[in-house]
Parts: sequence; structure tokens; C-alpha cells
Amino acid sequence: MKIAMTVNGKSVSRDVAGNTLLVEYIRDHLRLTGTHVGCDTSQCGACVVHVDGKAMKSCTMLAASAEGAAVTTVEGLAKSKDELHPMQVAFKENHGLQCGFCTPGMIMTATDMVARYQAEGKTLTEENIRHELEGNICRCTGYHNIVKSIVDGASKMTSA
Repeated sequence: MKIAMTVNGKSVSRDVAGNTLLVEYIRDHLRLTGTHVGCDTSQCGACVVHVDGKAMKSCTMLAASAEGAAVTTVEGLAKSKDELHPMQVAFKENHGLQCGFCTPGMIMTATDMVARYQAEGKTLTEENIRHELEGNICRCTGYHNIVKSIVDGASKMTSA
């Protein structure tokens, strides 16, 4: 089947099998390898992308169900190659990563989280962040610097 969508602001269309997962479409067909496959069971969050502005685990979503959608991957967050997204900068500055495998999913979850809290006028606390990250697993950091990065990134997204 032929599916079409917008990925990182660009229209794309490919022929794929009906059972192709969105993560496979992104990685194998579009060669955007920032979106990772970790667990294949929707537990780790390494595959999180934004679909029509909402964080989704792309390992449990068929590519066909994203037909006509706007998909953003971690590669699409930055304004340019020279200007990273504020959350990407915050993860870098606060050492919110070690091996980096979970980082794209963490950043995509974080940007969605911050956008939702800001839109709803809610206060984003460290407790809220830890709760919201329950669907993302990091085996390296213990989460302290990830939470610190999200707090910092949220402040930069507010002022951006």
C-alpha cells in the first residue's frame, strides 16, 4: 500500500506492507535513525515521535494509521543544523544522557509534556516530570539529570 504523510515538514510517500510499523517506516524507509527501537513492546519509549503534535510510541502504531499526519522525529525538532531545539540544548548542557539510546524518546516526550503543561497553564514540577516519564526507560542515568534537563528545557521553551 502507498502511504503519504509529512515528516519533519517534508511530504513523503512510500509503498509499504500493511503491517509496517511507523518506527520501521521512519527508520527503514526514510532513513531517520534518531528514532530508536528498544523493546518492541511499547515499554521503553525510545521510539517516541510526535504525530499531529502529540507524543506517540511509534513501535506500536502502524505506518498506515499515520496516513496524512504530520510526524516529527527528533531530527525535526531543531530549527536548523546550527540551532538545536531548547530541549536538545538543555539535555546537552545538563548531561541528561549517558549512552544516549533513550535520549531521542526522552526529548520527544519532554517537549510534548512541556507543551501540554504550558497550554493548560499548569505548573511542571519535578514530581510531574517523573510521573510523565514512567513510559520512558533509561538504564544509565538514574533520571536525575534527565529531570534537571527537562526543568531547564521547559524554562527555555517558555522564554523562546
